Amino acid sequence: MFAFSTLSREGTRRHSGVGVKKVSLPVKTSLSEEPVCSCLQDSQQAHILLLPTMEEGRGILKEGFLVKKGHVVPNWKARWFVLLQDRLLYYKVVGGKQESSPKGRIFLDGCTITCPCLEYENRPLVIKLRTKTNTDYFLDCCSREERDIWALDITGAIHAGNPVQVQQLRLMRNSFKLPANISLNHIVDKMYDSSSGIKITPSTRQGSLYKESFIGSILVDWLISNSFAASRLEAVMLASVLMDENFIKPVGVRSIEAIRNGDLTEQFLDDSTALYAFAESYKKKINTKEQLNINILELSGTILKQGFLIKQGHKRKNWKVRRFVLRSDPAFLHYYDPTKEDNKPVGGFSLRGCLVSALEDNGVPTGVKGNVQGNLFKIITKNDIHYYIQASSKAERANWIEAIKPLT
Repeated sequence: MFAFSTLSREGTRRHSGVGVKKVSLPVKTSLSEEPVCSCLQDSQQAHILLLPTMEEGRGILKEGFLVKKGHVVPNWKARWFVLLQDRLLYYKVVGGKQESSPKGRIFLDGCTITCPCLEYENRPLVIKLRTKTNTDYFLDCCSREERDIWALDITGAIHAGNPVQVQQLRLMRNSFKLPANISLNHIVDKMYDSSSGIKITPSTRQGSLYKESFIGSILVDWLISNSFAASRLEAVMLASVLMDENFIKPVGVRSIEAIRNGDLTEQFLDDSTALYAFAESYKKKINTKEQLNINILELSGTILKQGFLIKQGHKRKNWKVRRFVLRSDPAFLHYYDPTKEDNKPVGGFSLRGCLVSALEDNGVPTGVKGNVQGNLFKIITKNDIHYYIQASSKAERANWIEAIKPLT
């Protein structure tokens, strides 16, 4: 759980999370936000990407797929992001290959970062970056863990010139962890209970009426009385996690301002003047269960692994970025279109009886269309359907194969 609220080089609030990679070079100042062209170096790398550009030669801190909201056309597109000491580059990937020149770049000097960003109800894993020229970038991640790592690494790069701030990030890592025996879905289901749930009352704030809302301090009392938290501080942290995971949302000026300006212990207000409500996305999940077209049993398993991979289509044989989710009991591999708002699989299959293997990197394998090479693996289902998938590195490919094999 993070609380990155309008962070910038000039001033940092307290925040918590996992470790940040060490950065020793100062961030350079640049104002241009336009796409750039770069020359290629005569060096190779094992990733799906082609050769590193001169910009990337400055030192890559992190790289991977993120889903970015467009500026001209406000749709979401998967892009390959490369984090450097002073900027974030993003590339278009076509046919399993990164284009040689960046699609654009985000200079980090003077940037502010907001994580979690709650502006998109159907996308609870978004990071928001605002440049010093007030350009907003919205980046969607494949999982909470990946979002938190990206947020910390970007924050570390933003504050690279101030070692004290980076050290503070490290010292405050893992300040709060959700107990393993607590299920957020169970808590919210109990909150909805008509007899023992949270009290919903209409409230007026600053001339606005909020019909289905509850008070922050009442939720804290409720969490303690139902033994979900042992203290008010613990209850506040738990309520913050419920907001972070998009189960509840702030309503009214006071609670919304706390999200923007507070640290982790101040994101949720234990206050009789702060209002909150159930998030619309959770209501939709409750009200539309009967409308789902997929087998609910397939999605009931424990999530073992998830991440962005590139998959070859069965009909057109084109390559597209998909978010893959591996589950056990029952063993299924589902894939999602990260550009879509609804969180429904666009495909998936049972892993029982499947064969999974790495493909050689010396040439284009049989069954693969296009000049796609490197980090490929194949899954053959018991119905003899072949899936060709590309990872971003040999290590990632090996990790996926290792995770899938025991389930076959």
